[in-house]
Amino acid sequence: MSRIGKKPVDLVKGVSATLSGQTVEVKGPKGTRSFTATDDVTIAIEDNAVTVKPRGTSKRARQQWGMTRSQIENLVTGVTTGFKKELEIQGVGYRAAMNGNVLKLSLGYSHEVNFDVPEGVTVTAPKQTEIVVEGMDQQLVGQVAANIREWRKPEPYKGKGIRYKGEFVFRKEGKKK
Repeated sequence: MSRIGKKPVDLVKGVSATLSGQTVEVKGPKGTRSFTATDDVTIAIEDNAVTVKPRGTSKRARQQWGMTRSQIENLVTGVTTGFKKELEIQGVGYRAAMNGNVLKLSLGYSHEVNFDVPEGVTVTAPKQTEIVVEGMDQQLVGQVAANIREWRKPEPYKGKGIRYKGEFVFRKEGKKK
């Protein structure tokens, strides 16, 4: 039995959900998002909550049960509060700045890195060494943050690079003479 799948997804005040076939559409203060579930689960909206039940006892149905419930919960969270990833830049001369819809990164290369921000995500640089990625879609926010981090991952000797806020980087000792 899926512990995650058993719990209903509560629709908070200001959020409405509609069901058409296997597609759930959630509307909230930040916008509208939708998710299409597989035929392995049954979705129902009752008493201001969305419930998900498996069709049958096959392994795939049980897998889809918890995953579908999590996806619907992420839709509700996305249209109410949204998702946020914070990145830190460490290193001498490493900095970030927003220029319109382009994030300009100085990361020790011979040129500046220009990162085009995709639609549906807002990127801000409150300080030269901080980047904040926000949006309604959890997957897109995480992917954009990972793409920015990919330009200069934190290295283990000096700790220079782009890291998630609070991320621990295992430090190595350098060569000994």
